[in-house]
Amino acid sequence: MRSAKAIFIKQLQDTFKNRLILIQLIIFPMMAFIMTELVAKVDETIPNSIFVTMFAAMFVGMTPLVMTNSAIAEDREHKSLRFLVMAGVKPYEYLLGIGGFIVLFCSFVSLVFGLIGGFTGVVFVKFVSVLVLGSVASTLLGAIIGILSKNQQAAAALGMPIAMLLAFAPMIANFNNTIEKIADIFYTQQVNVLVNDSSASVTRPFFIIVLNIIVLLILFTLAYKKKGLKS
Repeated sequence: MRSAKAIFIKQLQDTFKNRLILIQLIIFPMMAFIMTELVAKVDETIPNSIFVTMFAAMFVGMTPLVMTNSAIAEDREHKSLRFLVMAGVKPYEYLLGIGGFIVLFCSFVSLVFGLIGGFTGVVFVKFVSVLVLGSVASTLLGAIIGILSKNQQAAAALGMPIAMLLAFAPMIANFNNTIEKIADIFYTQQVNVLVNDSSASVTRPFFIIVLNIIVLLILFTLAYKKKGLKS
């Protein structure tokens, strides 16, 4: 756990030095706030929470993935990951250090989304919990992409299209049945379902999100063991 703590602190320091990463954390809740205050609240025909749920779902699909893949690809590019593996750092320790920091920050942003949306009580807890679960899945996917990428440029080239696809697929699924059937197996679609309908049953969406997390966790472990020592 000491290794995980050290990596956590390192990632904290790196993040505050990287303005692009900080912008990733701020831009979606900021847009949700602006659109809610200037559009939703001045038009009675638009639900106050519509922009919050839309930007929150997009945030979950994009931000944790991009942040994680960039951080891990940087470690690979600078050979930091090679030294960590040689020092005996286990996959779960590395993931806890990098991913734990990112999920923690995303959890805070999820709380901000909930406050902007005016959610209270059980609805607030459910909304935030779903976003945090989705952030965990995106973090794992970003970790896999980062491990498999040779450098930050390659990670960005691969990670951004995947992030955009996952973030926008649920929106497209609303207008296309085929896309909806395909998107249904991915966690972002289930996050979208739950944040947009507080009365929806959580059983099936929760099962699919958790299944996504388990599969991604296994894939990350395999990728770490295979690629960790390679430049």
